[in-house]
Amino acid sequence: MLIFATSDKGGTGRSVTSSNLAYRTALDGLDSCYLDFDFGSPTSGAIFELPQLTAGVDSGDGLHNYFLGHIALPRRVDVWAESERDVLRSRPAGAGRLTLLPGDRGGGEFQATRAMVDRCVELFLRVSEEFDLTIVDLSAGRSYATEIVLAATARPELAGVNARWLVFHRWTRQHIIAAAGLVRGQHGLLDAGTQQGHDRWALQNAIRFIRTAVLNPAAQGQEGLRPEQLAWLDRCNRRLHELAGSLGVGRSVLLSEIPLDPVLQWQEQLLSNEDVLLHGTANQETVAAFEQLAKKIFDDDAWVGL
Repeated sequence: MLIFATSDKGGTGRSVTSSNLAYRTALDGLDSCYLDFDFGSPTSGAIFELPQLTAGVDSGDGLHNYFLGHIALPRRVDVWAESERDVLRSRPAGAGRLTLLPGDRGGGEFQATRAMVDRCVELFLRVSEEFDLTIVDLSAGRSYATEIVLAATARPELAGVNARWLVFHRWTRQHIIAAAGLVRGQHGLLDAGTQQGHDRWALQNAIRFIRTAVLNPAAQGQEGLRPEQLAWLDRCNRRLHELAGSLGVGRSVLLSEIPLDPVLQWQEQLLSNEDVLLHGTANQETVAAFEQLAKKIFDDDAWVGL
């Protein structure tokens, strides 16, 4: 399965949530692959705590140079073996592979060409045959990376590959409006995909939304807020639900909510069970949300056409 992770704004938690999704999928015993298609800012190596890859590879064998045709195959990184974080280096028994295909340091966006789309098709065919889940982390907005992906997935060679889209947004007015525009607005995913040859209805049914950094006014841990503040938060929350529903970003197309977690606000990282049970730094609710998302990705009932 191919999962394309996108957002209209930066800072949505797209990369850190996608990385944790890949991690949780591997912990479930499935082979997981993460492709860093954020060509201008390939920083996924920092989340996986790969010290030599925090801003992409220097060796010229990343995804950026692959698309430019400078190399035949992009570099692969075994996260279990190469991460400097102990909890990752100790690969749990029964865990599947966790592989990163990084970008190149100092790369950038480039205009899509037919040759680049051909290489994208070849890459997607290769990883879809080898991995149970491949997550493609796209740069924010209406990027060339998104254009390449839409063109590639419209090709008949990929007709048999299950491809789905996750659109990330924070639980704020601006982010809700931006997420709706990215999908349904002018030159959004549906317009651009239709122009590339996708069936608009099928593409729409392959898109779900992920809300990140969601603060629940009724949850534990809000004891420090005054009653007036809690009441105000509750009113804001109800208004956000009304706005999301009116813009087609409501619960019917929502796949997951990721709670606000201080650890992820201060440091983008993978959340392990040790972070909750041993160190007490991460919230169990956040880890549970990642675990549930890793299961919903493969649950066809969660993707039933609307």
